[in-house]
Amino acid sequence: MASLFKSEEARARLVAWHTRFRERIGSTTEAQRLKTSFGETHVLIGGPDGAPALVLLHGALASSAHALRELEGLLTHYRVYAIDIIGQSAMSADVRLAVSDDAYGRWLEEVFDRLELEKALVVGVSWGGFVAIRLAAHAPERIAKLALLVPAGMVKSPISSGWKMGWPMTKFVMAPSEKRLRSFLSRLLTTMDEEWVGYLGEAFTGFNLNMKVPALARVEELQRFNSPVFVLGADGDLSFPGEAVVARASELFQNLQKARVLEGSRHCPPTTEAFRTSLAAELHAFFDGEAS
Repeated sequence: MASLFKSEEARARLVAWHTRFRERIGSTTEAQRLKTSFGETHVLIGGPDGAPALVLLHGALASSAHALRELEGLLTHYRVYAIDIIGQSAMSADVRLAVSDDAYGRWLEEVFDRLELEKALVVGVSWGGFVAIRLAAHAPERIAKLALLVPAGMVKSPISSGWKMGWPMTKFVMAPSEKRLRSFLSRLLTTMDEEWVGYLGEAFTGFNLNMKVPALARVEELQRFNSPVFVLGADGDLSFPGEAVVARASELFQNLQKARVLEGSRHCPPTTEAFRTSLAAELHAFFDGEAS
């Protein structure tokens, strides 16, 4: 099986970026490596001992540290387990899992077992949303409440996304330059954060990109899942348009508690302190509230 990475040097650079983002997290975290039948899985853990367990799943080509940097406000109220998704992070095993079946759901259930989590709150960001949905389909009893932020695996990308997003990305990957990188990322990022720009430049040239599209969730496979759900889309998301995501959420989830479209946002929401604080507070209100 081909490696996820162009070279060992590329992987080392991506691991260094994980360290750099982890150092930006304002709270103490500890790292664990878990053995699963799918491969070794890296996890960052933080927050008060004894607090409610929350599993955080990052986006494609990112890591646990990237997700925790943006949502570190959750560490105040929860024992957070930020998991490095196999096939999408330099920190876990160099293995690709199938995206057309429940492989990711079975892998995540094993991770829960290794962490001795009978049930947890779950936050899935982008690709992490797809992974969370696979767990909801495979082992719905493991999720207490589910928050999906600009999730993959719910709606098809519009045809226009190919030339608006795909072509600028392809041009950058084929012939990298600062100009092409920023042109591409202006379609992905709401905030042209220099750390994220630098990281994504390394990620899109360091990973062997796999363009397989995750399977879309089906109503019938989620019939056993009745935990409360919150879904956040983005109005400027070229890959997963916010209005379509919210509309599909009402079809998929029988206990959809909250769904809204974030205005003025690309696929990657703002990386400002104000937005980080407000999003963490909104998630806390959802997780801490009574199911309606």
